[in-house]
Amino acid sequence: MPEVKDLSPLAFHILLSLLDGERHGYALKREISARTGNKLVPGPSLLYGNLNRLLEQGLIVESGDRPDAHLDDERRRYYAITPEGIDAVQAEARKMKELVRLAGAYVAL
Repeated sequence: MPEVKDLSPLAFHILLSLLDGERHGYALKREISARTGNKLVPGPSLLYGNLNRLLEQGLIVESGDRPDAHLDDERRRYYAITPEGIDAVQAEARKMKELVRLAGAYVAL
């Protein structure tokens, strides 16, 4: 499994979204766009590039569970976070918290 370094903002948001449960790509895009007030609206290339990287790093897996065929498009791929993904998103959140603390010494927050 490749070493996980800093997560990109999009990778961080993907992992955050998957903490609430499995999602397919378009649902991830909608959730991330809504959460960021449309400041981060990933296109297909950026979204699926990040999903593939997270898969390669072992931070997410493709889920085998599927909704009933009449309720969903069978072409959709669903993703789930792994325990390593949970560790990575928690570590990244701790880094962000520390950065905010450090910035607070220089900027009124």
